Amino acid sequence: MEDKKKELETGLLLEAIFQCYGHDFRNYSRASMDRRIRNFLIKSGCETISEIIPKVIHNQPFFELFLKECSITVTEMFRDPFFYKSIRHRVVPLLKTYPYLKIWNAGCATGEEAYSLAILLMEEELYSRSTMFATDFNDSALEQAKQGIYALDNIKQFTENYQKSGGTRSFSEYYHAKYESGVIKQSLGSRITFANHNLATDSVFGEQHLILCRNVLIYFNKELKNRVLNIFDESLVHNGFLCLGSKESLMFTDFYENYKVIDKEWKIYQKTDY
Repeated sequence: MEDKKKELETGLLLEAIFQCYGHDFRNYSRASMDRRIRNFLIKSGCETISEIIPKVIHNQPFFELFLKECSITVTEMFRDPFFYKSIRHRVVPLLKTYPYLKIWNAGCATGEEAYSLAILLMEEELYSRSTMFATDFNDSALEQAKQGIYALDNIKQFTENYQKSGGTRSFSEYYHAKYESGVIKQSLGSRITFANHNLATDSVFGEQHLILCRNVLIYFNKELKNRVLNIFDESLVHNGFLCLGSKESLMFTDFYENYKVIDKEWKIYQKTDY
């Protein structure tokens, strides 16, 4: 009975958020949402989900706190460095055949992945003819991404990742230290547009040559995964590339037959429509 009550409360909360703010978490993995709601209950001081609902509806700052809890911002520059090495060796040669590039980094969080890709493109002499859209539904994360300021304590890990990824320069060329922080050089953001986009409710970014959406689909149920994969499929040009997280896959989806596997381990696919 208690489980049914919690399930009902959770459904009411997610429906209230959708109706009031347009953020649709109803098709997120329920186990994932349950964890986030439990964490938020502790932080908010509320004892039950029913206590959260009226506060979310009537208190915008309270809702923003809940939204932040639902956004996954755990990332780092050149995370999974061998993924970037695979991009450099298996994808870049084909990207070089285009006169210009459009790239979509969906679920960019605080921007580390977008800047990592910008560095790779710069080193491969592709950045000047690239336009990148880096999107997320979390406005506070996007603001941090635009600023490109990261804790200096993280720079050591970023540097190690960069070196393992096949970087061709010194990572120190891409940031400067200031007030215990590493500040990404402005030139790396010159071709990036950070924008709010919600994969659960918003639509296509057309004519993309490369889409990265890594470690996002694992938080969606099957219905929402298919919706998002359809958006990506419609957004990609023929022979464009789709990159998912290492625990995600196109296998057993409606789209698998339309793609060629470029890297099975790092889930890099090329749209072929055969």
